[in-house]
Amino acid sequence: MIEAQEKSIALKERVRLFLNRIKDLQGDPHYIAMGMASGVFVALTPTIPFHTALALALAFILKGSKPAAVIGAWLSNPLTIPIFYYGCYKTGTLFLGEPIPYDVGFESIPGLFRLGLDVTLAMLIGGALLGIIPAVVAYFVTYAVVLKFRERSRRKKKEA
Repeated sequence: MIEAQEKSIALKERVRLFLNRIKDLQGDPHYIAMGMASGVFVALTPTIPFHTALALALAFILKGSKPAAVIGAWLSNPLTIPIFYYGCYKTGTLFLGEPIPYDVGFESIPGLFRLGLDVTLAMLIGGALLGIIPAVVAYFVTYAVVLKFRERSRRKKKEA
């Protein structure tokens, strides 16, 4: 029971820190949201250890916030990577139309390439497909959160 409460507190603290990072970002809501969407999209792709660099590059191309892109890329972590990678594999093989032998024993892009071009291609396609919806959702949620934070800040300044 106590362990569950501690985990709940830890999760609440992580969410609070995440929201504070978003709150501190500079720029208009579209700019911040586009950066976050870029990072979330990249986070769902099997591109470790290049997530940060790819998120920054995508944010640059899409004219989004680079710090927000980095924050979004942190969605990918040691707990989520196995789930994301398996989802990438399954989605990619479904898209390509044939199952490909999967070896979960890789930790990097070079390791992925050693599995063969068919697995690499399936995972990259699957990651791109899986990244679209969460990126769109991240855009709209981030946009709304930034507007809410800024409106609350304006009200507090007005009241003071």
